[in-house]
Amino acid sequence: MAQGSTNSFLRWLRQPGVLAAIPASVFLLIGFAGPLVMVVAYSFMPSKTFTLMQAPTLENFTSVFTDSYYISFSWSFFLALVTVGLLLAITYPIAYGMAKLFGKWANLVTLLVALPLLISENIRLFGWVLFLLKNGIMDGSLQTLFGVSASGPLYTVPAIVLGLVYVYLPFMLFPLVIGLSMIPDTLKEAASDLGATRLQIFREVELPLSMPGIMIGCILTFILTLGSLAESKILGGQAVVMIADDIESAFTFAQNWPKGSVLSVLLIALSGLIVFLLFRRIDLDKIIGKR
Repeated sequence: MAQGSTNSFLRWLRQPGVLAAIPASVFLLIGFAGPLVMVVAYSFMPSKTFTLMQAPTLENFTSVFTDSYYISFSWSFFLALVTVGLLLAITYPIAYGMAKLFGKWANLVTLLVALPLLISENIRLFGWVLFLLKNGIMDGSLQTLFGVSASGPLYTVPAIVLGLVYVYLPFMLFPLVIGLSMIPDTLKEAASDLGATRLQIFREVELPLSMPGIMIGCILTFILTLGSLAESKILGGQAVVMIADDIESAFTFAQNWPKGSVLSVLLIALSGLIVFLLFRRIDLDKIIGKR
């Protein structure tokens, strides 16, 4: 039986696809799975230790509640939900136009949307700082033109939301464009021939069929926003401390690797749970056009 199992394994190993996947699999194990295992292991180590040769403990997990880290988690989830809602409302009309109306101009619009991604995120956010700063571009322009002041929007929660929406807009837009472009025009024409109004066509045909793209965009931007750091630090100052800021502080200034590890593990676990629950409702074959 052992010899048969060995022969079966060797036959499986000789398959071209398996051999081609070995380098990538080794790279992922070393570069992705390995660090994750280390982070999980450190989350069970005593506070402020730099070695894994200690007795495991759960004190880091309980400290998440006793040290009020749940506030950072709450703010991160709240801002992520607000950002996703605003991005969906902003990008759906744009995506509809790119997929159905712009025609030969669609590539130009796509280029204009993707162009900011070529510039460093921090540079773009500091541009917003200059715009929102007291006596900055916005405040100075309003004082000059209308004699009113708009000082004070910087280092507030709305400023953080503005930065999140600005940075992650392309990550919501492009999945929506893909989802909307896959809706056959014949379905809308058939619904119109059957007497459906424009609103009914949108509600009964376009919106349900574009739902895979909507869910992909929402999941992508939600996960990215949960782990965002620069927006809250540059545009928010100390108005809100997001969980990524606490993780960075634990690993750097506090030199408390177990505390940073446990916060990272909880963030990954919560994000993974959300993705798992939502992906159960998404037909990936439908999105990539296999059916």
